[in-house]
Amino acid sequence: MRWFFLFLLALNVFYYVWHQQQAPLRPKEVTPLSLFHSEQKNIRLLSESAEKPQRRQMEERPVTALTSTCVYLGSFSAEDRTQQLVQRLLSLDVQASVQTVDAAAGVDYWVYLPPLASRQASLWQLRELQARKIDSYIITEGDLTDGISLGIFQRKDSADSVVERLKGAGYDALVRELARSQHDYWAEVSPESGRLVDDSLVRQLAPDFPDLQKQIMPCKSVASPQ
Repeated sequence: MRWFFLFLLALNVFYYVWHQQQAPLRPKEVTPLSLFHSEQKNIRLLSESAEKPQRRQMEERPVTALTSTCVYLGSFSAEDRTQQLVQRLLSLDVQASVQTVDAAAGVDYWVYLPPLASRQASLWQLRELQARKIDSYIITEGDLTDGISLGIFQRKDSADSVVERLKGAGYDALVRELARSQHDYWAEVSPESGRLVDDSLVRQLAPDFPDLQKQIMPCKSVASPQ
């Protein structure tokens, strides 16, 4: 029995050696070193990609500040009337606030006498005018300081008439145009609610607010983005 086991073991060893000799030799494939370096050069990290600098450039590009515009409804000469409109808009879920806008209201004409060589001389001239019952006041500020104001008129012909009358009395008066402005009150609609203020809403408000106007103007209560 022991010899039989040894015989089988020797037979298996012989078969293994014979099988290895009969199998064809396969050469091992070795990648040339030059190709390895070539492929290594084509490998790029994501941080080295050209797309990331472009994306970074877009992210770092400053945002251009745009001028914000708002919808305005008005205008009114009285603030309380504008406040009533704002309350009505708020009841309709339209955010709004009262804003004051300076509007040109025409030109006034200022009749005056230029300043003399000294303030004392101007005061003497003032007393002389007042003694003749001519309304006059000393000017205390501006480029005409120490000059004499002879009145402000809404019509140019009225100012020219005073100039001619003073000229007949021996005074060379001059006329300066002054831009006249007035405060108008508007309901400024917030940018978020601007889309809600369409023509149909204006018509809905018109019965309670005759001559209501809708205008687009730069926002006064909203700062421009930096």
